Amino acid sequence: MVPMAEPQSMDVPASGYLVVRASGAAAARAAILGGRGDPEDVQLLLRCPVPRAVAESGAKLTFADATLHLQPSGVVMLTVAAAKLSISFAELRPLMFRPVEVDAPLRSLFAGAVAHVVAAGPRLDPHGLAHHLLGLAELVLRSALRVELDRVDALATRRREALEYMRAHLGEQSLSADKIAEALYISRRRLYQLFDDGQGVAERLKGLRIERAKAVLADPAKAGRGIAEIARDCGFTSAPHFSRTFRQATGRTPREFRERALRG
Repeated sequence: MVPMAEPQSMDVPASGYLVVRASGAAAARAAILGGRGDPEDVQLLLRCPVPRAVAESGAKLTFADATLHLQPSGVVMLTVAAAKLSISFAELRPLMFRPVEVDAPLRSLFAGAVAHVVAAGPRLDPHGLAHHLLGLAELVLRSALRVELDRVDALATRRREALEYMRAHLGEQSLSADKIAEALYISRRRLYQLFDDGQGVAERLKGLRIERAKAVLADPAKAGRGIAEIARDCGFTSAPHFSRTFRQATGRTPREFRERALRG
């Protein structure tokens, strides 16, 4: 066990969060030049209690295919060879390079395993310890990945529910973020989190109304419907408002769009 200073460039996750990074020449080239590149190593950074023996100076333990860095700040970095993991790098992408929340039982298990390795490491077989650390990395990665995928799936489900409600009520001019949130029994803030892709709720609602209007305008069976009627049915406050918004979105007025669509 070699005492070491804490690297200034190390990402420092907040308490309760895991940061997963990729390292190696291939990953560096992919980060700099773009494209894909499988990493040589996968690094897990997690803040947890460190043994008192290394609380002041930190430590580094190196084994075959695994390295354990213990930092005085309470951050532990476990580095394992990517090729030794049973999870592919593509499967790990949802976890990469951003803080992922880890629940208390998993943090406790990780901290206990690290403490035992530090305490007993000098008296144990290094190859066996390498397998032990690889298994620990697998456990943390799989557990965190499962929770993260469940969270993403839950977000996607709620987003679909919000979009379905919007589509079902597009004709209501009073349709708003507050009304959508109330219908889904979620807060306005939670609703905005579902659409944090830069477009937002209002823009998404406007886009859905434009798409519905385009479908109606291009339908020969509805060629007799007036522009004002279509505007009202799609939730626009007036025909002039509809025409301005439609032209901004498509580059043509509703009448121009209809004429071109019906000719085609």
